[in-house]
Formats: sequence, C-alpha cells, structure tokens
Amino acid sequence: MSALLRDAPATAAQAATIIRDAAAADRVLRLVGAGTWLDAGHPVRAHAELSTEQLAGITSYRPEDLTLSAGAGTTLAELDAATRVHGQWCPLLPWGDDRGTIGATIATATSGPFAERLGRPRELVLGLECVDGTGRIVAAGGRVVKNVAGFDLTRAVTGSWGTLGLITQVHLRLRARPVVDESWAVDVPASAVAAIEAFARGPFAPLACVMMGTDGPHPEAPEDGHWMVRLGGNEANLAAARAALRAIGTLRPLASEAWDELRIARAPVERALRWRWDPLSRRLRERFDPAQVLNRGLLGEVA
Repeated sequence: MSALLRDAPATAAQAATIIRDAAAADRVLRLVGAGTWLDAGHPVRAHAELSTEQLAGITSYRPEDLTLSAGAGTTLAELDAATRVHGQWCPLLPWGDDRGTIGATIATATSGPFAERLGRPRELVLGLECVDGTGRIVAAGGRVVKNVAGFDLTRAVTGSWGTLGLITQVHLRLRARPVVDESWAVDVPASAVAAIEAFARGPFAPLACVMMGTDGPHPEAPEDGHWMVRLGGNEANLAAARAALRAIGTLRPLASEAWDELRIARAPVERALRWRWDPLSRRLRERFDPAQVLNRGLLGEVA
C-alpha cells in the first residue's frame, strides 16, 4: 500500500471531527503514536493515519500527589525528564524505548521488566480521555488516586489497541525514585536458580530480577546463567539485599543503561499481541466503534 495520508489533530475536538467524517464516509483510520509498532500480527488496511503527535505535552503535574496528566503523544522520555527533577518517575518503562508515546503504551497495555514491582499500565492509569469510533469524546476515571469513578472503562480502553477509541489524554500515578538505585549482574549456578527466583519474590523486593542468556539479553536462557537485578531503597535495605544475592551467586556491577538495552532487545518478543477477539471484545467494539473505523483488522476480526 502506498503512503497513507495523515491527520494530526491538536485537540480531542479536532480528532472527533476527523473520526465522525471517516465514519460517514466508511473510511478506516489507523491510529499512530510514535509509529514504531503498527503491525502486531494483523495489518490494518486503512485509508488514512490518525496521529497523536500534536496531542503532546504535560497538562498537569502535582508532585505532592504523585500524579500527572499528559497528552497521548507525549513521549516516555519527556515524562522521565519532567518527573526526574522532583525525585519521581513514571514507572511504566515498557518494552521498547523511551521514544514511544504514553498513549500507545496504554493502548497496548505494554509493560516491561519493572511491572511486577512498580505496576502494570492498568494499575498506573488513574483515568483517561479518548474519542470513540462515533466521534464521541469520552472521559473515564479521574486525575487523583482517590477518584476511581469510571475505573472499569479506563481498564477496558487500556489494552484495547485503539479499537475502542483514540486515547487523547492520560492521567497517571507516579512513584518516588528510590534513595539508592543500583544494578547487578548475577552469575547463578544451576543449583541456585530456585534461590534467586525466591529472592525476586521475597522481602527485599527488587525493582526487577530478570534471567538472561549466556551471551546477553536473549528471551530464551539456559537453566543456569546470568541474571540482571535492580535494587532500590535505602542503604541499609540494599546492603542486606546485596548480602542475600552474594549467597546465591557472583555479583558484578551493571550500568543502569543495561535496562534500556534489555527493553529494546526484548521488545519484539515481550510485546506480543495478547488481546483476544472474544464475545466481550465484540460487544465493546459494537458499543464504541460500531462501524469499525479505528484500526479495523488489527485484532484479526472479520470486517
């Protein structure tokens, strides 16, 4: 297919007009964030692209509440830069790199190596705004932690791959950065694999504990080999955690950049499509995008 025409609305209202016009003309729109992962198993046969590139920027940030609101086109790198100066972070850190957008991360519910400890997208999104396939602007959830109104709708849109609506704004829960943050490569003998798996679940609560291949960040690894462990907390807790790790295997310091390399290396495997086209999915699609204007075909559904 030749290059598609692209619309890049700057407001939710503009996006609503574009979607209503597409529905009236029976045109299919492919939703685009950073554009690095558009075909996850099933191609979208669209007439045009609808990009969130102008729906960018932080619209509200309350460090005292650990909450932030941002346009869907805001990159993860921008969120990191804004929160770092306040000793906070947006802990999504999904598979891929920080050029990705917050809207696409939430739309695909892509997590990463820190999800078990810091939270998955559905746990970190307080609320969102989206435009559904009929051109309605829909607000779900809230901006603060105590406001859970519309939580079910927020969860439904999170991970729906843009088949229910174009996410235009997201309200996020942040985390405080640990006082001490350090990473280690741990060489673990086969006899101690169960021990490091128990360490990952235990009281020291590492930020991440990931098994590696013998030659680097491969998805498949032998029974014994190398592990990447990231620890965060105060110095006393980390001293105890390091001692526990030394009882399991041999420690070598690891640069923090290794986690970025891991996220990029594993992205094609870890971000595999998991959203099923089941009866509930069909009912939601019929409610929010009855004409299948948005990302038609992405989930393997029959148009």
